[in-house]
Amino acid sequence: MGKEQAHGDGCARNSDGQRTLDVPAATPPIPCMTARLRLGTQGWNYDMWVGPFYPVGTRPADYLATYSRAFDTVEVDSTFYATPPSTHVQGWAKRTPPGFTFALKLPQEISHARKLRHAEAETDDFFTVARQLGDKLGPVLVQLGPDFTPDHLPALAQFLPRLPQDVRCAVEFRHRGWINDGILALLAEHHVALALTDARWIPRKQMLALAERPTADFTYVRWMGPDRTIVDYSRIQVDRSRELELWAEVLLRLTQVGVTVYGYVNNHFAGHSPSSVRELQGLMGQGAVDPAKLGEQMSLF
Repeated sequence: MGKEQAHGDGCARNSDGQRTLDVPAATPPIPCMTARLRLGTQGWNYDMWVGPFYPVGTRPADYLATYSRAFDTVEVDSTFYATPPSTHVQGWAKRTPPGFTFALKLPQEISHARKLRHAEAETDDFFTVARQLGDKLGPVLVQLGPDFTPDHLPALAQFLPRLPQDVRCAVEFRHRGWINDGILALLAEHHVALALTDARWIPRKQMLALAERPTADFTYVRWMGPDRTIVDYSRIQVDRSRELELWAEVLLRLTQVGVTVYGYVNNHFAGHSPSSVRELQGLMGQGAVDPAKLGEQMSLF
């Protein structure tokens, strides 16, 4: 590959004119993707959404198909608890339209119980099942617990090279000690994204700054909220407009230089994640689907 030259669009170009992200010199260049913004919620199976989001009378079996008419991606929380049967994964794919993507969480058996050690078989099994989604497989999130401290660096360093090259992966740290230049370089070396989380573990200001330093050709953002005291998921209960405006400014800049954004809102962020996603879509110039029209769309199928 020829010598790369930097360009004003935030990407370098090699001698063939191919755009690559500007990442640490020791890292092989990552081909830039066509900028894409994918926003959705964390999960879809909430009875409290019937009425304010799902049309009245929507059956649980139809939640996912209805959800996919409003958003083009979702983060699946259930895979955190166990690798699902292949039939479940294939069913998700069948109930969603072309272009829809699923972000899956790595099972806690690997990330929490084993802390990334001695989990080769479990990891391989998970990705084998995940690939049943075909082109609907989005990024895989490796969520690490607060007790996964920097003392576990050897485990992380040994685990990252085992991640498959054909699947986008992101790592979420919940201990501030991980946030340093060395870790960013390690993630970039393996083309793994640093998951940016708006929650209590790492200050929002620091997360927003890290968003400007992508370690892969995509960014993974999670809006979690400061706690889990919200139990009514049917309506917005906390005004998060200012926080979303700050995020939108940063994420727009990333999409402008070719970085794809995957972002997922938790109900605990403001109370009703579909509304938060629609607010984000508006801030970022993306058309939002009015929930009142989901019932009309259902009649077309």
